[in-house]
Amino acid sequence: MYKMVICLDAGIAVEKYTGSGGKYNASDANAKYVSEVMNIFEKNNVAFQLGTLGKIGKGGGGTIAYILANKGVDVIDCGTPVLAMHSPFEITSKFDVYMTYQAYKAFFKN
Repeated sequence: MYKMVICLDAGIAVEKYTGSGGKYNASDANAKYVSEVMNIFEKNNVAFQLGTLGKIGKGGGGTIAYILANKGVDVIDCGTPVLAMHSPFEITSKFDVYMTYQAYKAFFKN
């Protein structure tokens, strides 16, 4: 299941690029690593969707993936999709939360 707009009830969100200002304070997973992660999810019947963060050049996301990426570690951001994040009315789907659990479990087993 591949989607480019993050929506609820479609599975864990996978984002290959996070950060801002080009490659400054950013992480960008290579195609081989993205393929490996997606294959793990597919083999384990994990529903997932591909997404992007913010506008090109503006970026977004406050993860620490860029720190590991700067050390040469393959990284990719995967997490539960949230509408209205950091607002008093955050909304998630129980299905997405469960798929996040299944995805992390499958990733660490492989």
